[in-house]
Amino acid sequence: MAEAAAARVAVSSVVPSRRQGGSTRALLTPASVGATSGFMGHMELAPGEAVAEHYHPFSDKYLYVIEGSAVVRVNGEEVPLERDEALLITRGQRNRIENRGTVTTRAVFHIAPLAPRPELGHVDTEPVPHPASAPPHVGG
Repeated sequence: MAEAAAARVAVSSVVPSRRQGGSTRALLTPASVGATSGFMGHMELAPGEAVAEHYHPFSDKYLYVIEGSAVVRVNGEEVPLERDEALLITRGQRNRIENRGTVTTRAVFHIAPLAPRPELGHVDTEPVPHPASAPPHVGG
């Protein structure tokens, strides 16, 4: 029996969602590669941009800053993150990610486990800046 090839997705091949603010791309997902236990994505925030406050009722979020810096408000407490630092945001914790710096922030995130259905995986707790924009396509 032949092994399945490793699944690969380029950031440039995924249409970004701007619904929550910044640019978010869901990369390795149930829809794109058949992921079964979570999904991984990429976000970019220009100086002054933020991802609107939200929470994941069924999932933890792992966030890693690869360029720039961010201030993550977790349940109202500000947590500064610099390049090459990571943060765990556990299920149910409200979080808002802000770029207060002068350069673009680039980060990767992983959300796991998956919610029972995609529409249950994310709850906005403040108005999103671009409500007409589609959310990232995760599938499942």
